[in-house]
Amino acid sequence: MDTHMQNDAHAEIREEVRKLCTRFPGEYWRELDARRGYPTEFVQALTEAGWLSALIPEEYGGSGLPLSAAAAILEEIHSSGANAAACHAQMYIMGTILKHGSPEQKAKYLPKIATGELRLQAFGVTEPTSGTDTTNLRTFAKKEGDKYIVNGQKIWTSRAEHSDLMLLLARTTPKDQVAKRTEGLSTFIVDMKAALGNGLTIRPIRTMMNHNSCEVFFDNMEVPAENLVGIEGKGFRYILDGMNAERLLIASESIGDAKWFINKSVEYSKQRVLFGRPIGQNQGVQFPIAKAYAQMRAAEALVQKGLAKFEAHLPCGEEANMGKMLGADAAWAAAEACVQTHGGFGFAEEYDVERKFREARLYQVAPISTNLILSYVGEHVLGMPRSY
Repeated sequence: MDTHMQNDAHAEIREEVRKLCTRFPGEYWRELDARRGYPTEFVQALTEAGWLSALIPEEYGGSGLPLSAAAAILEEIHSSGANAAACHAQMYIMGTILKHGSPEQKAKYLPKIATGELRLQAFGVTEPTSGTDTTNLRTFAKKEGDKYIVNGQKIWTSRAEHSDLMLLLARTTPKDQVAKRTEGLSTFIVDMKAALGNGLTIRPIRTMMNHNSCEVFFDNMEVPAENLVGIEGKGFRYILDGMNAERLLIASESIGDAKWFINKSVEYSKQRVLFGRPIGQNQGVQFPIAKAYAQMRAAEALVQKGLAKFEAHLPCGEEANMGKMLGADAAWAAAEACVQTHGGFGFAEEYDVERKFREARLYQVAPISTNLILSYVGEHVLGMPRSY
């Protein structure tokens, strides 16, 4: 057990998640990675144990736990050598529906999401031409009677093939007809099973890691007007509301990755003997691991502060953004140290290092790149002139 977590309020949750993950060892993930498969059994196990419904209120069949509990769950999944990318969106999308969804929407969807009857895993925001410039997205939803007609395209919509519901951001008022760029965007709950083949097309994108990423196309796809979340035109604000939660949860995954790499490195450095002694006796091996450990602890402290502020309903953009950046940096430093410690064995599939290495690299780029976080810090934290 991590001695730094003995006084953790979520220690029992961490222990139970670790136990669950032992049922899905490296062999399980390697086989999936080889064929780009979806971890259906793992997701089902998490669902049955109630971990994916942690944030859903008890009245809807969930656990009603705080965001720090969700962060602990995701961190432990990653520190155990598994990967939560197949299901983590269900946690960071959840806030939009919990905070802005109608009572009818909550009653209709949340209980079925809690039981696993429905999967809320797809998040349709990024587009090929807009990237993270969300206000420039082109997907348009036109109101016609009691429904919206959606046309457009999204990219990097992970888990689209394995999700029943999508949270979709689309423009409902032309950009040249709004006073502010952030206005005129609306959020919808899309029933993907009903839409597939009826205006919705999904095309998988093969990437360097098994992330089930897809490109989705909307061609006169119908969405019932009752599936509009909140007020038409205010969708950008609803999505922004959830971004601090997303940053903190992804940061927790990176911290989990860093812990996995560090533990793997330390154990190997003790066991691997060269020239008559363990390689861990060499400072050239020790120091990169020790430095990555220090980076991880610093990121962890900032993320914990961000989670505390989030749960106290205090502004936490600074901690959420920097925590995500520092967490990703720590995971990558730990990954580099782990490969270097293992030498050639770091590239052998059976050690799982190369798989986790590929997975950890993603968070330097997504769901927001390091450069955009630095831009946020410069402008909104330090008050420097806006960069272009």
